[in-house]
Amino acid sequence: MASLNRVPSGEPFLSVIIPAYNEERRILATLRQVTSYLSVQTYTWNVLVADDGSTDGTAALVSEFARNQPQVSLLPLSHRGKGGAVRSGMLSTSAQYRFLCDADLSMPIEQLERFLPPQLVDCDVAIGSREAQGARRIGEPWRRHVQGRLFNAMTKALAVPGIRDTQCGFKCFSSRAAELLFPLQRIPGFGFDVEVLFMARRMGLRLVEVPIDWYYRHESKVRPLRDGMAMSGDLLRVRWNAWRGKYGRLRPARATGQQQEKE
Repeated sequence: MASLNRVPSGEPFLSVIIPAYNEERRILATLRQVTSYLSVQTYTWNVLVADDGSTDGTAALVSEFARNQPQVSLLPLSHRGKGGAVRSGMLSTSAQYRFLCDADLSMPIEQLERFLPPQLVDCDVAIGSREAQGARRIGEPWRRHVQGRLFNAMTKALAVPGIRDTQCGFKCFSSRAAELLFPLQRIPGFGFDVEVLFMARRMGLRLVEVPIDWYYRHESKVRPLRDGMAMSGDLLRVRWNAWRGKYGRLRPARATGQQQEKE
């Protein structure tokens, strides 16, 4: 993995982490919407695009955009998978809150406020949910919905019971939670969400599902059959890693936010 350089923007209140792989067709529209929204907020912020070794023009477009918007940064990485890009992004900022934002922006960026104080307080990990009361799914094919529900049933049985939607690409981590969880992350692909939430539960962090409006995007990078099988394998890998002590001793986190003692 590429070195985890610190974002040169001090310690903002919020960092928006956008993992991207071959997103040249939509990354500029996403950056415009995100920065337009953030530019009128009263808190300090930055946006970090964690480029997962794109082979198209994604990196060049982000770099050009950042020339006129210094609060936007590009983190170039070798290709490992979405989980690897998210891990690198989360550990490359010292912001108080670190918001994971899918490049397709399938959640209206205006709903970001639901994940932050004053709307949400006393929370370590806020999980964007398409299943929580008040959430809406717009335009999703029924087959895709059924596949997602089947995977969630497996997830609740094997790793994180009680969480209705682990795979939504919008999540917010406090700095304490991010610095506890992401150094221990092992899964580089789409199954990283389950791994991180599994560890968060074992550490006693407070997880809250946040209802959102979610719009289905036809250009989704998720391939239901292939990626579904891979993520199912990741569920078993999480349990295996935990049993083998790969995450160290997952005990309730101290208030100081110190990392869990390793075996």
